[in-house]
Amino acid sequence: MLSLIGLVGGLALLIILTIRGMNLFIAAPLCALIVALTSGLPVFVGDNNFVETYMSGFSGFIAAWFFMFLLGSLFGKFMEDTGAADSVARWIVDKIGFQRAVLAVVLACAILTYGGVSVFVVAFSVYPMALSLFKDANLPRRFIPATMAFGSVTFTMTSAGSPEIQNWIPIKYLGTSPFAAWEVSFVVAVFMALFGYWWLKRMIGKAVNNGEKFEHRAEDPDIPMRDYPHPLTGIIPLMVVLVLSFSLHEALAQLALIVALGGGVLALMLINFQYFHNLPKAVNLGTTGALVAIGNTAAVVGFGAIAKNTEAFQATVDVMTHLPGNELIGAAVAVTVIAGLTGSASGGQAIALPLIGPHYMDQGVDPEELHRIVSISSGALDSLPHNGYVVTTIRAICHETHQAAYWPLAALTVVVPAIGLTMAITLFSWF
Repeated sequence: MLSLIGLVGGLALLIILTIRGMNLFIAAPLCALIVALTSGLPVFVGDNNFVETYMSGFSGFIAAWFFMFLLGSLFGKFMEDTGAADSVARWIVDKIGFQRAVLAVVLACAILTYGGVSVFVVAFSVYPMALSLFKDANLPRRFIPATMAFGSVTFTMTSAGSPEIQNWIPIKYLGTSPFAAWEVSFVVAVFMALFGYWWLKRMIGKAVNNGEKFEHRAEDPDIPMRDYPHPLTGIIPLMVVLVLSFSLHEALAQLALIVALGGGVLALMLINFQYFHNLPKAVNLGTTGALVAIGNTAAVVGFGAIAKNTEAFQATVDVMTHLPGNELIGAAVAVTVIAGLTGSASGGQAIALPLIGPHYMDQGVDPEELHRIVSISSGALDSLPHNGYVVTTIRAICHETHQAAYWPLAALTVVVPAIGLTMAITLFSWF
């Protein structure tokens, strides 16, 4: 019982401290220590001790993602410094108008995500253009994280055909394909896209009517008036990243992102070298930004590593994976809760699927239906305030606070997927 209180209390405290803006290098290990102590885990010595377990999760994430964060951050800074992001943004505004600036950001994120680019990298890549678009349209910048997240981790990340890992993990356990239950997936994705975009526009419109507008900040790129490069010089590097990622995804898996981003950075430098405003500064800022972003995320991953080693977590997993009643509802609840506890959609799937996959398939559940439910459900409660992508996007990339930016992001990445999940279960039950 004490272990469960510690797990829930530690998670709740982490969420509260994150929203209040506390440094995650302090908040995450502090909350993880509370979880460890209430669960009887040794602090310094012994098997599964706090220090080794936390640092294993922390360092493991950095080892797996360092080059992607570094190259993604450099790509974004180069887009800023050369003026390529501003050029693309102005071209979009000229073509579709200020009123569709939000749509442009959503579509850019959606295309890159469905093309196989990691959602972390998409945030780094699209932010400079999003900032420029919101500035030109005079829209409140606190909605940029929600706009990018909506295009990245909702109707694209978990849909049929998506090359994102959240759509591929079930294949290993269920023997399905990336296009499992594509008919229902298509209906749900269209609903989430239309309803989410309507809600996003409504929230931004209400804020504008209340007098909110774009606020310039000292850390914004200070590029003097000059001849901007042609918009194609910003679009081509983005397409290089997209094409390389999509074409190499199956052969190289996650390593394809390193090749794709490296190609994008090189293409951007070759095409726009003469437009660099201050290349050494861009490199320094990009490197520092990458370290801050991956460090914040790794700190939260370390908390998840501690949580997964507690008795309370194992008991919760056991309960969640043996819920009575409708099998699809049971699977959805199990994956949703575990993803929320770990702050990771992929983590929720990887923990739940080895248990619920064989269990429900033995009961005659259609593996394609189970695949789609598991995929969609992993993308709801995973977006709690302590989620790595949420922390990175809000704090490290967009330089916002959780208090200002998280609630619209939560509406689009928690509520909208939850409604889509309910719709998917209903459609599978009817048909």
